[in-house]
Amino acid sequence: MNTEAEAPAAAAAPDHRPDPAATMSYVYAVGRAGTALDTAASRLAGLEDGPLRTVTSQGLAALVSSVPAGAYGEAGIRARLEDLTELAALARTHHAVVEAAYAGTTVLPMRLATVYLDDARVRAMLDERGTDFTEALGWLEGHVELGVKVYADPREAAAAPPPAAEPPTAEGPAPAALSPGRAYLRQRRQERRHHRDAYRAAGAVAGAVPDRVAGLVRARVAHRPQQGELASAAGENIANEAYLVPVEGVEDFHRALTGLADGLPGVRVEITGPWAPYSFATVPAGGRA
Repeated sequence: MNTEAEAPAAAAAPDHRPDPAATMSYVYAVGRAGTALDTAASRLAGLEDGPLRTVTSQGLAALVSSVPAGAYGEAGIRARLEDLTELAALARTHHAVVEAAYAGTTVLPMRLATVYLDDARVRAMLDERGTDFTEALGWLEGHVELGVKVYADPREAAAAPPPAAEPPTAEGPAPAALSPGRAYLRQRRQERRHHRDAYRAAGAVAGAVPDRVAGLVRARVAHRPQQGELASAAGENIANEAYLVPVEGVEDFHRALTGLADGLPGVRVEITGPWAPYSFATVPAGGRA
């Protein structure tokens, strides 16, 4: 997880105890200064249930709330990012603020744990990176992020009814009964075949997604497939992609992928969103990617 926290004032002498009343400025997103972002700030609560405000400079505004310096300074934020419970709570609040703001106006989501010493430092950041922010906002205007995940589930494929077989002819011999050992070996071969077929089919579906939506999207990002608790469905996530889609094209995007996995047991396509465009909003200090 990347942070943009500056060195807190608490990093002075080793025996110095930080003022419990001291605060820092946590930045959730950057947008164009104006009524839309001011209205969003007035209606939302941030971390620690603190009120939000906008810090403005050169036509841009950062959506900010005050957080305790002891808990969100360099050492405090590091501890939060290493604690899964604390990290989940931080991420939920951060993303909720960004999504609520994006519902009313285009914003650039900032990375999780973007903290500055005070509002003056936030304003300086807007001055320094204003050109990049303005360019990125123009690029994202009128777009949302949709996610596409493809799953392979061999167990589901194995549970699917087999294709209808031709009934035996009256003259044909009755099938010979298999010994337990042969029956076991045949079952193992079938399991391996289901596993292989499910992954091959899922791979083919994943490869077809970009072509299906090519004329409907502005950009695409391939993320690492999700595993463990991050995976939201049964089976293995073999493709995890994000697409930047015009707001008016969301329904067309869904239609383009409808039926893509039909008739393929053990293959599932999941479309998520629309979201604020996290995958396309990272603006490095030296310029936009």
